[in-house]
Amino acid sequence: MSDTKTPAGENEGERTQVTQRTIDAPRELVYSAFRDPEQLARWWGPDGFTNSFREFDLRVGGYWRFTMHGPDGRDYPNESCFLEVIENERVVIEHFSGHHFILTITFTRVGNATVVGWHQLFDTVEHYREIAEFVAQANEHNLSRLEAEVLGAKK
Repeated sequence: MSDTKTPAGENEGERTQVTQRTIDAPRELVYSAFRDPEQLARWWGPDGFTNSFREFDLRVGGYWRFTMHGPDGRDYPNESCFLEVIENERVVIEHFSGHHFILTITFTRVGNATVVGWHQLFDTVEHYREIAEFVAQANEHNLSRLEAEVLGAKK
C-alpha cells in the first residue's frame, strides 16, 4: 500500500474526483449491493462493462481481483486492496491496476434513503487531469448502475 500524502506543491482537491448519489433505499440494502460479490459484479463499472471476479475479500488487507470486460471486447484486469471497511458506513480501496488511486465510498443514511459518496484521490494533478473527464462519466455510470441494482432488489 502506498503513501497517500499530497505531492509537494499540489492541492489534494486538484487531484480528486467527488461524486454522490442519493438512492431511495435503506443504507443496509445499498451497502449489501457492494458487499455481495454477485450483486457487485452486475453493477460495477461504466455502462456496457461486465465483470469476472477472481477474489473479493472484503476486510482490511483483503484483495479484490477481477477482470472488467469492455464493450469493445477488451479485458481490463483490476487489482485493489481494502484499506478500511466499516459495515454499512465506509469502504476505502487502494486501486493498483492501470490508474493508481484511493477510492473512499461512503454510505450515509438520510431518512429512508442513502447518500452514496464517491471520493477518488489520484497520485498527481497531472494524472488526474489526463483522465478526469472519463472518470467523472464512469463514476456517474457506476452510481446509476448501483441505483438500478438496489431499486431492482428493493421491489
